[in-house]
Amino acid sequence: MQKKIVVLGGGFAGIEAAIKLQKYGYHTTLVSNRDYLFIYPISIWIPVNKKSFDDVTIPLEKLSNKHGFNMVIDEVKRISSSNNKVELQSEILDYDFLIVAMGMSKLQSKGLEFTHSICGNPREAVTIKNKLEELIKKGSGKIAIGFGGNPNDPTATAVRGGPAFELLFNFSHYLKKKKVRDNFEITFFAPMEEPGKKMGDNAFTKLSAYFKRYNITAKTGIKIKEFTKNSVVFADGSMLESDLILFIPGGSGHPIISGSDLPITDAGFIKINDNCKVDGLENVYAVGDISAIEGPPWAAKQGHIAEVMADVASHNIHNHIINNKSRKGYQSQLNIVCIMDTGDGAAFVYRKANFNIMIPLPIIGLWVKKGWGFYYRNSKLGKIPRIPGM
Repeated sequence: MQKKIVVLGGGFAGIEAAIKLQKYGYHTTLVSNRDYLFIYPISIWIPVNKKSFDDVTIPLEKLSNKHGFNMVIDEVKRISSSNNKVELQSEILDYDFLIVAMGMSKLQSKGLEFTHSICGNPREAVTIKNKLEELIKKGSGKIAIGFGGNPNDPTATAVRGGPAFELLFNFSHYLKKKKVRDNFEITFFAPMEEPGKKMGDNAFTKLSAYFKRYNITAKTGIKIKEFTKNSVVFADGSMLESDLILFIPGGSGHPIISGSDLPITDAGFIKINDNCKVDGLENVYAVGDISAIEGPPWAAKQGHIAEVMADVASHNIHNHIINNKSRKGYQSQLNIVCIMDTGDGAAFVYRKANFNIMIPLPIIGLWVKKGWGFYYRNSKLGKIPRIPGM
């Protein structure tokens, strides 16, 4: 009898899992609360008018038609692993195997509504664009861009720092092109003493040179107390005035998971083993941002790691079904890889065990990242071959 496999989440991890399971020959149902895949790594170009919203989305219908998985656009209300069911807003799905890939929520803090995030609701990227254009029309302003962590997550894997750095440099370059850069103050803020250190000592050292080059000041190492309409308030009583506050909060568990019967950490992430299998369950897997990944202190949740985990889970489900004892693990494949775009170039960052590097890529770096965006979209749609490991 054909096994029923359900994948929850239409992001990098969920889409990759559905595609891989279809290749193994299983009829898979993908559930997503939006009808498109959002390519977050290139969404940093929406606020600076290099990409439109549609440029960084792929309709799920196209992916479903190409790869053959069933698609359900609906909200997940509850997961009940005890009876192998997922309750949606409009129906109940039962399953033999479940992959949870719903991403993560953002840690709430006082006044967060006065901020905007490039890593939250996809439409926020357009809002940021409009807010920036309003300031440019005004002719001057103060911009604060930062990120935070989750004190309940000792692994600090749910920190999203890269996009904040990219916005800092892209905003500076964009304002320079508009010939108004001298009229703006751009400040980076973070509660960590050494934000960006996860990328490695090599990259962390070079960040200061980028800050100087793009005329960006920094306020770090002080906890954030709250946000107001026009300021960031710190625990020591100091304030950072700003006309536009962009903040990427630390990640926390998805609210649906907190109401489910799945095992979770204090930060709200699903507990898994190296095989991406949920602790104590034989037929439920969790991949990507929603899972509690374990690894070296520098480990971080990134899109390519989400896809690695999707591959691991799909492989292990397949081998479970065919009674093959071979299993894959994700921990040995952990690394940090990113092309940090600066608006007029980029820097290639790579880190793995006992090795880290940052290579500046003036001018050509921009085209490298654009090339990746073209590759990702078209390889997912099956228009060009997929490169193993990318």
